[in-house]
Amino acid sequence: MKDYTTDLLRNIALIGHQSAGKTSLAESLLFATGAITRLGKIEEGNTVADSDEDEQARGLSIYSALMAIEYGGHKINVLDAPGYVDFMGEAKNAVRVADTAVVVVDAVSGPEVGTELAFGYAEEFNLPIVVVINKLDRENANFANVLSALGTRFPDYRFVPVMLPIGTQAEFAGVVNLLTQKAHLGAGKDTAAPPAEMAGTIEEARLALIEAAAESDDALMEKYFETETLADDEISAGLRAALRDGKHSLVPVFVTSATHNIGALPLLDALIAYAPSPAQRLVELVTDNGVEVLPGPHSDQGPTVAFVFHSHTDKYGTLSYFRLFSGTIKGNDALQNVTRGHEERMGSLMTMRGLTQIPLEVIHAGDIAVVAKLRETYTGHTLASKGFGKQVAPAHFPMPIYAVALHPRTQSDSAKMNEVLNTMTNADPTLKWRFDGAIKQAVLEGMGGTHLDVAIKRAERMGVGLDTSVPKVPYQETVTKSATSVYRHKKQTGGAGQFAEVHLRVEPLPSPASGDEEVPEFEFDNEIFGGAISAAFVGSTEKGVRQVLDEGVIAGYPVKYVKAVVYDGKMHPVDSKDIAFQIAGRGAFREAFEQAGPVLLEPIMLVKVTVPEESMGDIMGDMNTRRGRVLGMENEAGRSIVTAEVPLAEIQRYSNDVRSMTAGRGVFTMDFLRYERVPAHLQAEIVAQAQKEKEEAS
Repeated sequence: MKDYTTDLLRNIALIGHQSAGKTSLAESLLFATGAITRLGKIEEGNTVADSDEDEQARGLSIYSALMAIEYGGHKINVLDAPGYVDFMGEAKNAVRVADTAVVVVDAVSGPEVGTELAFGYAEEFNLPIVVVINKLDRENANFANVLSALGTRFPDYRFVPVMLPIGTQAEFAGVVNLLTQKAHLGAGKDTAAPPAEMAGTIEEARLALIEAAAESDDALMEKYFETETLADDEISAGLRAALRDGKHSLVPVFVTSATHNIGALPLLDALIAYAPSPAQRLVELVTDNGVEVLPGPHSDQGPTVAFVFHSHTDKYGTLSYFRLFSGTIKGNDALQNVTRGHEERMGSLMTMRGLTQIPLEVIHAGDIAVVAKLRETYTGHTLASKGFGKQVAPAHFPMPIYAVALHPRTQSDSAKMNEVLNTMTNADPTLKWRFDGAIKQAVLEGMGGTHLDVAIKRAERMGVGLDTSVPKVPYQETVTKSATSVYRHKKQTGGAGQFAEVHLRVEPLPSPASGDEEVPEFEFDNEIFGGAISAAFVGSTEKGVRQVLDEGVIAGYPVKYVKAVVYDGKMHPVDSKDIAFQIAGRGAFREAFEQAGPVLLEPIMLVKVTVPEESMGDIMGDMNTRRGRVLGMENEAGRSIVTAEVPLAEIQRYSNDVRSMTAGRGVFTMDFLRYERVPAHLQAEIVAQAQKEKEEAS
């Protein structure tokens, strides 16, 4: 591959709703430019981008794929990002390192939930947006309807066609470039005169394009007012300024049929002409003093600053995908991992087309590349010149919404589980795992059932077999009133005996009203006067009480928001020992706890559900069955947003249910809010089940 400097690079992320045709469009771009000789198909599992076996089996993108395309004297790094919401981490990180967000929209379905997410990602990282209306060849495809729906769904943007379709549905044959007023049939290699019957439509659309270009620059606007037109080069300059100067209100619109390879080359021509080069990309850096911006234009002469946005591990090792924001990198260069504080030696550098590795000698500022076998560098890490000391600000991801409890199948699997899970979670910032002491289970969390199913299968290919179950809910135990207990521990076995008597009172402490308040979870106090128990044995009693806190009293869950007070007791000059008072402390606390109106507390989640308006009734009815409390309802451009408080116990598999109720068009976020008392009838069931499990275990 040739050596491409910063001005000859373009970095684009293909994003949008699942099944809009992003992977097929990437395939079309590769085929139209001669990078591949056969147009792969999703249903055949032979596209360049979806090269992972899970992607081929499921027929959807799971990882962001890098495809380097050479065309028109430029190198275009195409990142095909997943549209399935479970894999939003991959999509957000792809946008993080791109310079232009190309949002692909289905010509039949129009803008959907994934389209809204894509626009949100672009806004978050301040990227210019280009829309490609794909699948114009499908039955019921309608360019005008989709264009109108985009304007309705995103009223803050101005969608301006740069290309118009020639024909539609089965008769879709090519595109008309409104700037040159030439027709491009098929992939678009050759030009011709547009169909005569389109003259009026072309004239009207070209006028809208001229007006949009004029509004990007005061001088162009002044000339447009004077002459009522602009030259082709002025229109092009206006569009370029609108995109490259971050004027997001203008969104150029293109049309394609990826599977029929229609409109691919005109789209690439436009991206080269209008999309910004990497030199002007705004890069937020995290420093000891807050956040600052890496000043542009970025060039080879600047400090070396690279951000790792994707990691892929297989039996051969780990490939780290990175964006070089500034400076240059050559093979064997030494860089500082700013995130971890250690040095990394860069090995062989390459770019990718799916699984195909293409070696590179040098990486220039703005390029996207891959390096193998870094020691301790993972997704989200920054590599920089020694002494640079600043990190590229990583993307922020929502809280996981789906979890499974993990059960290693064999002792060998158990021994290797930690290492494999750490490898996977280091590569995917939306995948997390932990051992939850409250429920005594290893828990894997992610963005949905498919996300975790893929992770479990990947762990198996990495040598760890894992079975899963629904995690236990992390209930808490507390009391509602004060109660006392007198507990005597006496043991005589022929030699030195054991003796301890503890008089203990249990009281409720105030629990937090919301999840962010700092309140004590447990307090221990000593009200003994006159030396009935020595200070040392009071300490032993406290030690025994604290041993109960994690294991619980009524159902095996941690004890919270309780105060224990020792107010009297007895000791023996010979038989009283530390262990005796620990045992007495445990017993006294348990007995007092059981008499103090014990209750279970359950986690309450704040849930925000976004669905099509027609699904609102189903969502509201479903919330009622989950003990949910609806806090508010909003309608925005054909979408309904429901905000509710829902117990975690009722919503652990909600992502599956939302997709079922909305035919895959609904999404939601979930955040911990607070703990509340479990209703009495449900508490009785939980306690009975815990007792049954305890008996079966013994």
